[in-house]
Amino acid sequence: MNKKGTDITYAANQLKEGGLVAIPTETVYGLAANALDEKSVLKIFEAKKRPAFDPLIIHFSQWDRVMPYVGKIPIKAHLLAEAFTPGPITFILPKNDLIPSLVTSGHDTVGVRIPRHPMTRELLDAIDFPLAAPSANPFGYISPTTADHVLDQLGDEVDYVLDGGPCDVGIESTIIAFENEQPMILRLGGLALEQIEDVLGEKVSAIRTSSSNPNAPGMLSSHYSPRKKLIVGDIRSLLPEYSGQKVAVIQLQKEIVAHNGKLLIYELSAKGDLEEAARRIFDVMRAADQSSASVILAEYMPDTFLGRAINDRLRRANNA
Repeated sequence: MNKKGTDITYAANQLKEGGLVAIPTETVYGLAANALDEKSVLKIFEAKKRPAFDPLIIHFSQWDRVMPYVGKIPIKAHLLAEAFTPGPITFILPKNDLIPSLVTSGHDTVGVRIPRHPMTRELLDAIDFPLAAPSANPFGYISPTTADHVLDQLGDEVDYVLDGGPCDVGIESTIIAFENEQPMILRLGGLALEQIEDVLGEKVSAIRTSSSNPNAPGMLSSHYSPRKKLIVGDIRSLLPEYSGQKVAVIQLQKEIVAHNGKLLIYELSAKGDLEEAARRIFDVMRAADQSSASVILAEYMPDTFLGRAINDRLRRANNA
């Protein structure tokens, strides 16, 4: 059978047998395994070459199915779940003993989310266990937003790629934790900070520093990186350092800049639309990385709504 397709029954059987299946979500493609089976979960870490100290998110088809796997859920988490699930938000909640420690890297909390993609929700309804699923890419590299991205990067490691088309959000979920009932954003993502604040009726802080020993996914300082050198900053100031070289430039809106060499300009949104930019950022980073340019220069987005999440990804992809 082809490794890529739309056969949900086949994908479910692979997971029931302990295999790895790449799944489509509205954010990015995930590399999924039975979250309750340590041997299956270990395959995720091995396939991605992911360090065991970096915890995973587990996925459910509905919010009420989370309850048997976690402890007390804060009232504000319920409010946000009612407003935004299924959707690009992950909740850090106290776990119970049903969740293996390998999934949570030994922490007493677990990240849970309800993906919006209909194929993955149908898959989750076809099995009787939740799915552990980080992004379906080698650890630290650009996240995949199509089935072909997964096959290009992890083709030999996956048993099946459930092809749900391009992801319509394009960056990972927003991660929120609760300390003494107070919400805190641990990772900026596909749900804007302003949307969360509107529902809760209060300001919510967001952690911008990253950890070498994270208690939630997506908190490492170096991540989402292309193989080529990527530098984020003011394009006009950076270009003179690469005189005579071929340079890939990532911009929100295309702006012609002078350069004593060859420019490959990648525009994220002709209209300056941050949702479109978020949807395209990983695809554009991948294209720039596969181009003939010797270096990638990128500019920061407006630091508002999804621009914050894009800037977070650019900041951590900066590998100069």
